[in-house]
Amino acid sequence: MVQLKEDERLDYLLAENLRIIQSPSVFAFSLDAVLLAKFVYVPIQRGNLIDLCSGNGVIPLFLSARTKGTIVGVEIQERLFDMAVRSIEYNSLQDRLKMVHGDIKEMPKQLGYGKFDVVTCNPPYFTTPPEGTKNPNEHLAIARHEILCTLEDAIKASSDLAKQGGKVAFVHRPGRLLDIITLMRKYRLEPKRVQFVYPKKGKEANALLVEAIKDGSPDLKILPPLVVYEDNDEYTKEIREILYGE
Repeated sequence: MVQLKEDERLDYLLAENLRIIQSPSVFAFSLDAVLLAKFVYVPIQRGNLIDLCSGNGVIPLFLSARTKGTIVGVEIQERLFDMAVRSIEYNSLQDRLKMVHGDIKEMPKQLGYGKFDVVTCNPPYFTTPPEGTKNPNEHLAIARHEILCTLEDAIKASSDLAKQGGKVAFVHRPGRLLDIITLMRKYRLEPKRVQFVYPKKGKEANALLVEAIKDGSPDLKILPPLVVYEDNDEYTKEIREILYGE
């Protein structure tokens, strides 16, 4: 049995047949995290993977269904770190999944430079707002805004952690595409695959998936668009497959 605290609940990750601890007042993962975990290349049989800005550990849990490698999640907020640890224990994945409570900027020094085959990151999307407009919920403000780490911090740490030839994948907002590519190249990450996510056909993209290779050669592929909802507001076939394994 898992111990739930305050307003926590135990949700299903349906396609993976796993469970995860969530809390609406602290953190609940979004579709963006699911898409990143499905988008990134992973070695199937072995390898070292690390997920930065892990929140409640959703991406490590999703990745555990795609690879037999070892996965490290890094989260700076103690409450979210604790939720992730308990979810890993509930799913009996302690032998392959490990959470680290700390600042992603310290991870290369703490865990080792050039050690990981795959690095994923779902970072805070928004620059730090003026004090009066910041979300009063500290947990949500840190998760959504660049309060404790910037986009550059996340990309630099990812590059430092990745092996030469290793994969680094991010999910972010399309408006930061040029920032992402500029910073990736600054830190020896060559963007290789980009996919835009659209809420519906005919709408502007509202999410961006990008995968780079450490010290890779230039050759960027733009993948087919991923559309989330049909006109009747039901999930598209592609999204149903990702979420439910249909």
